[in-house]
Amino acid sequence: MKWYKEYLQFLIRAFWVNFRGGKRFYAWMAFLTILSLIGLNAFIKQFVYGMATTGMTDPVSWGFYIANFTYLVGIAAAAVMLLIPAYLYNKKELYEVVLFGEILAITALLMCVLFVVADLGHPDRAWHMLPIIGKFNLPSSMLSWDVLVVNGYLLINAHVVGYTLYMKYLGRPLNKWFIKPFVFVSIGWAVAVHTVTAFLLVGLGARPFWNTAILAPRFLASAFAAGPAFIIIAFQFIRLYTDYDISDKVMMFLRKIIQITVPINIFLFVSEVFKELYSDTHHSEPMLYLLFGLHGHDALVPWIWPAIFFNVTAMIILFLPLSRKIFYLNIACVLTVVGIWVEKGMGLVVPGFVPSTLGELVEYTPTANELLVVLGVWAFGFLAYSVMAKVAIPIMNGTFKAEDHGVN
Repeated sequence: MKWYKEYLQFLIRAFWVNFRGGKRFYAWMAFLTILSLIGLNAFIKQFVYGMATTGMTDPVSWGFYIANFTYLVGIAAAAVMLLIPAYLYNKKELYEVVLFGEILAITALLMCVLFVVADLGHPDRAWHMLPIIGKFNLPSSMLSWDVLVVNGYLLINAHVVGYTLYMKYLGRPLNKWFIKPFVFVSIGWAVAVHTVTAFLLVGLGARPFWNTAILAPRFLASAFAAGPAFIIIAFQFIRLYTDYDISDKVMMFLRKIIQITVPINIFLFVSEVFKELYSDTHHSEPMLYLLFGLHGHDALVPWIWPAIFFNVTAMIILFLPLSRKIFYLNIACVLTVVGIWVEKGMGLVVPGFVPSTLGELVEYTPTANELLVVLGVWAFGFLAYSVMAKVAIPIMNGTFKAEDHGVN
């Protein structure tokens, strides 16, 4: 059989794998599909009626969409925390799970693209920044660099995952020249993708809340805290609802990572708070607005203090011996994921616009339509991960292979 027919057969069979499962699987996929369609309907409404359906204004032009984008870029970059020990330090227990970390990276990057599309308002005009037919503005535009690194990282991970699964499906050994160079490139690219995203904000000199050298390290620390925590939770669901075995050794290894990165993230946040509040200049106003409110405007205060509490509580749990028990580790991971989602999203993006460059205090609160779009994108992300995991698990277990046509 010619290679393209073989590959086409693989794609067709992989497609049909997702239509086989128990009632619980069908209910889960139907639930996510419904939520995704609700989000799509909300996005169409936004496309028809414009950005007036959102809570964004001229003074606050980034909101919940970009907040989720900055968070998910970090989740995508965190896959490197499995790649480095697996490929550089030959941690054999991680080889069988590193693929699911990369699938999570692909899913997170797809969601990043969707959040950017939602934030554009008129995504049909995005062609203006494409090379040849538009103007890409490299190397002067940080936005162009961000487009390059996000899509490049998506393609690299898609190649690694796709090639690995296809070779295992065929029962053939991996060609190291088709896999290892891309793995090593993706390790550096993971750092670059989050650093460039941070530089998007750092380079805006008129926004003192972002214009700080510590922002890029904060981005990386939060990514390497929330990312492994998210991966631990994902692995819990995989081993709970599938027959794929993920050992506790993997969980404990990831626990060691977040034991280091969660305190570093908190330390960098506290350093930023000290720098802003102790200097007590007019550049401190965004931080004052975030933590305590400013002149009666306090929309973000109910967001940030629970996030701080979650992060500190997670750190305390992780330092205690009881975090070796999966139940308490899961609690710490959930607190970390939610805490950093708020701190790095609404707690980072919105305060940069308040007060405005003219000194106006215009607050931002996401509308119901925005929340539905966000819900739809997250549902699509879970749907995409479920689809890819549904194909990957039987291939990795050896129950879905080229000579077998009776896949469960």
